[in-house]
Parts: sequence; structure tokens; C-alpha cells
Amino acid sequence: MNKQRTKRGILAAALSIGALGATLISGPAMAATEPVPGFPQPTEHTQKAYSPTDDFTSRWTRADAKQLKAMSDPNAGSRENSMPTEYTMPTIPQEFPDMSNEEVWVWDTWPLTDENANQYSVNGQEIIFSLVADRDLGFDERHQYARIGYFYRPAGVPADERPEDGGWTYGGQVFDEGVTGKIFEDQSFSHQTQWSGSARVTKNGEIKLFFTDVAFYRDQDGKDIKPYDPRIALSVGHVHSNKNGVKLTGFNKVTELLQADGKYYQTAEQNSFFNFRDPFTFEDPAHPGETYMVFEGNTAQNRDSAKCTSKDLGYREGETNGETVDEVNKSGATYQIGNVGLARAKNKELTEWEFLPPILSANCVTDQTERPQIYMQDGKYYLFTISHRSTFAAGIDGPEGVYGFVGNGIRSDYQPLNRGSGLALGSPSNLNFAAGSPFAPDYNQHPGQFQAYSHYVMPGGLVQSFIDTIGTKDNFVRGGTLGPTVKLNIKGDSATVDYNYGDNGLGGWADIPANRELKNSNAVAK
Repeated sequence: MNKQRTKRGILAAALSIGALGATLISGPAMAATEPVPGFPQPTEHTQKAYSPTDDFTSRWTRADAKQLKAMSDPNAGSRENSMPTEYTMPTIPQEFPDMSNEEVWVWDTWPLTDENANQYSVNGQEIIFSLVADRDLGFDERHQYARIGYFYRPAGVPADERPEDGGWTYGGQVFDEGVTGKIFEDQSFSHQTQWSGSARVTKNGEIKLFFTDVAFYRDQDGKDIKPYDPRIALSVGHVHSNKNGVKLTGFNKVTELLQADGKYYQTAEQNSFFNFRDPFTFEDPAHPGETYMVFEGNTAQNRDSAKCTSKDLGYREGETNGETVDEVNKSGATYQIGNVGLARAKNKELTEWEFLPPILSANCVTDQTERPQIYMQDGKYYLFTISHRSTFAAGIDGPEGVYGFVGNGIRSDYQPLNRGSGLALGSPSNLNFAAGSPFAPDYNQHPGQFQAYSHYVMPGGLVQSFIDTIGTKDNFVRGGTLGPTVKLNIKGDSATVDYNYGDNGLGGWADIPANRELKNSNAVAK
């Protein structure tokens, strides 16, 4: 047995039984349809598929999201996990390797894929893209300085035979300085940055890199002069790879694809704090020859006059544990109106796109539906997205992590996974205590509350994420590197943690394995 992996398993076990005063316990088990006293039933969803162009948007309702607290153990004490173990990521130890050898901070990461989300190695090298920032910056300063970097490692090596840090080599930044700022009409930006996206590779080694191009306009005190400007963009380059390493060329031009429209997707004029980012592209076997994109957005309402409806609340007829529309609208929950957007490519080059109505709204549930992706399995369409505990609306509570929905097509009446809640994989959390923040976690909170974020679901149900903060107020460490990969067993309307994977559910650090191989002379490094 690999000594490094054994050591990690021991550390993880030590944490789970109290090295930081925490015990991983499960909330009370219950059937998906069993009502919980004092809580509403989840909304009934059919999973029915609609045409991608139809004007139907599924709702992650307050009735659905209330199931998060319903499955939380109200008796879980200080530093214990109150959420069901089967939906909870195992606790990550505080001692973790750094995949970049302390060169850069690393967070949101995505693999090199095809139109079906298969992950590719190229001429024997696995390749990933990550948001990176200089380690001279404080970890919480990284967002306005983010750049897209890339890593590579030899393909086909089992996780337990790799170096503990995952065996990655940092290749540098994708873009030369100044390239991504050229698309902005107003060149007076104080900071220009690159945020998350996805990368498509073709058989000849061409890479279409979709990402969020962002400009900030701030004064010397860091206050906004005008709202920030996020745009979904595309840059095209090539990968050159051999046994000695990987080189990227091109990526010297950026094509703007989409700006929020104010009809389906909130704009800066409607809300200066709007979200519009994280493009993920794919093809749908039900619509051959067409390419679609999902992304994070907000419902197109003015921030100060936004309202939620009875459909957003989603309570069943005769429900006695619900809320009224007036109560919710007066609570401040209207500031949280996230959605998952949909767009369709208008040409084969994927340089022209048109908006379609959102496929999911989370009005009065959460403000952020980050890094959405479509995952297909057994004829079902799974929509996965990530959200913070801090971005849930008033009256809603749930852990940091992955939230999932299942339907029969891209546009479906999506059913939230796992007892109707939507929670697919949460960091260990205690909903009986405040969360605090990553830079100041609450003393009573489980030390894994902020351990992982920005999850990406890979083929076979593998899930990767980055480490943010591990620990509580009196003893915590910051991350800035990828955590251990875990595995979800996804079937029907459930997704559960596979504790037989890796060591007690924790796989290799920064393990993002390719499931396809591309060999092409055009992609050979020179």
C-alpha cells in the first residue's frame, strides 16, 4: 500500500474522530417522500423534457431547498456535521500537498474535453486549466487578479503511484498580458481578469477556450467607480505535447460571445452585483449538430423591485408549513435570484450565439448557481451547479457544495436530487451554528465547512474541487490548491458518496484522470 495515501487516510480518520474537536455524524435517515414534522414537502417535479427553445424554466423552489434544513440533525453539537453522511464529502486533513509547488494560488479548475464532456490526454499528457494568481497576493485578493493557467502530467498513471501532490507541472499562463483586455470599449479599467470556463479540443489539437472576461473599474480605495463588466468570450489556440511536456500556442485573440441581455439575464443596470459567467459547452444527442452552453446568471429583475411568486415558493396545495409570498418578499430573499442560463451556437465555428430562456431559476433560494454543467448518464440529463452557504436567501440554509437536478432533456422540469433538496455533495457542515467566513470560520462550526469548493463532476462520477479553508476560528489553514478527488454514485434521483473509493472516500490529491486519448502529429510538441 502506498505510504503517502496510508498517511492521508490516518490523518483523515484522526480529523473525523476529533483531532479538531469534530465528529462526522449523519442526520436522521428518512425516505425521500417522508414528511418531516415542521417542514414542508418538496415541490413535485415531473422530469418532463421540453424543446431547448421552449419558454419553460424549471424552478429550484423554496419548498425544495427547505429540505436541506429538514435533513439536518438538530441535535448535532459544536463542531459536528449535521448533514447526512451519504451526501457529505469526507473531511480533508489540514496537512495537504500543494500541486503548484507554491508557485501560484489555484482554485476553479477544468479539464480538456470534447463535446460530450470526455476528458482527454494528448500524446501521453493530461492537461487541465485553472484560475491562478500570484502567491504574493493574499488568498482572498485573488479574484480581481485571476489568470487562466494550465498544468500537465503523464497520462495513465494510477493515483496511488503518483507523487502525493498529483504529479502536475505548472505550464504557465494561457494568455500574454493585455490580450484579454482588448474587447472592452472602456479601457480605463483598474483591473482586468479572467474567470472560469471550459475547454474543447478537436482531433487536430485545436483548443476552443471558453471563459469569462472581466473588467473592474475601481478607485484607489477599491470602491467601484462603475459596475464591473463580465462577458462570455472565446479564444482559440493549439496544444503541442510529447513525453517531455506541453506547450500551448495561439490564444492571441479574444472573441466576445455574450453579454447579459436584461430580458432573461440580469444586467449591471438592473443590479450592479449581478452574476454572469462560467460557460460550459456541450452537444445534445437529442439534437444532433447543435452546440449548447450553460452558464451562471441572475433572473432579469431590478434589484430594488425584484419579486418572487408562488411558483418560486413551490408549496403544495394545502401545505401547512409554508410561507406566504408577502412574507418571503419582505424578508430580503428577493436579493437572491440566481439562475442557470442556456445559449445555442449559431455557427459551426462557435463564434456566434443566441440566448435561450434559463433552464433553472433559483429565485428567493440562492444568488449563485456557479459553474453549471450538463452531465449525461443512463439516458438522463443531470444539471450540476455549486453554491455557497452564504449566498442562500433569508429562510434557506445549506452547506457549501454541489447541487444537482435530474430530467429527461436539457430543458426539463428538473427534479432536485436527494430527498428533493438538490444537495449532491456538501462539505461537512453544521446548520445549527453560524458559518463564519473562510478567513474567519466560526468557532462552533465543523472544521470542514469551507474545506472544498468549485466542484466539477467528471466521467464516472468523480468530483474534483479546490481547498479553501480547513479548521475553525482557533486553528485553521488556507488552501489554494486542489483537494482530493471523491466519487459520487449517481443513479436516478440520487447521488451518494462512494466511501469505498480511495481511502475512506478520499481519492488522489488533484486527481483529474483522462478517459480518452488523443494521438495526433499536429499536436506533437516541437
